[in-house]
This record gives sequence, structure tokens and C-alpha cells, in this order.
Amino acid sequence: MKKQLILNQLDAKIRKISVLSVHDIPSAGWIKAIRLALGMSQAQLGKKLNITRQSVQELELRETDGTISLKTLREVARAMDIQLVYGLIPNEGSLEALIEKKATELATRIVMRTSHSMKLEDQQNTGKRLQKAIKERAQTIKNEMPKILWD
Repeated sequence: MKKQLILNQLDAKIRKISVLSVHDIPSAGWIKAIRLALGMSQAQLGKKLNITRQSVQELELRETDGTISLKTLREVARAMDIQLVYGLIPNEGSLEALIEKKATELATRIVMRTSHSMKLEDQQNTGKRLQKAIKERAQTIKNEMPKILWD
């Protein structure tokens, strides 16, 4: 019950930020784009951060190549009087959907392995029965959330 509550709370937070996308990042990076939009020079930003203009240029490059740290991004944001927003958004849209996908994949592997054994023994199941078994097994997996789900 507690696990489900945590999952629901996280999914609610994810829904709020899911409108953000990695594809929406300005090509020059957020630091440079915002700095230019504010009319701030690299030297001015450097002064606020107590670093050189060249160091600001390096920060901007590190952001675009993905090697800047969250701590540094937070410091730069604070220096420009803005807020860093950080989040992880599941490709499936929600944690619940991600779990559903993984549970169904695992259930399919388990059921199909069993089905193959039964076929060899000439006790093959129908497609409907297989789908029902996969759905039931996926529900059990979702309820139990075994660690094997993420292997």
C-alpha cells in the first residue's frame, strides 16, 4: 500500500513536468541562451560566479556536451536569479506504465517458456488462453514487484 502511494505521488509529479522534453533544450544550451536573452556578457556572469569569462565559456560548452554537473548548473542558475528544474521522465509516460510494460514482458517470457514445454508434451494452449495467462501473470508480477522485473 505504501509502495503504491509513493508510486502515485511520483507519477503525479512526473505528469507536472512531463511537458518538458530533452528536445526542447536550446542548441547552445540553457546557460548561454538565457545569458544572451538577458543581455548578460560572459564576463558579467563570470563576475557573479567569481570565475573568468573563459571559465563561463567552458561551462557553456560543458553544458552542451552533457558533462556539466547539477551542482554547477544550480550555481549558475542562482547567479542569474533563475531556478534549476530537474526531473526524470519515463519514456512510457508514467512509472505505472513502465511497470506495466516490464511486467507484461516478463510475464510473456514466463508464459511462453511454459507454453513451449506444454507444446513439446502435445498439450498446446490456445492463443486466448495464452493471452489470459500473460495478463494474469503480469498482474501478479505488478503486485509483487520482484527484483527480477528489472533484469
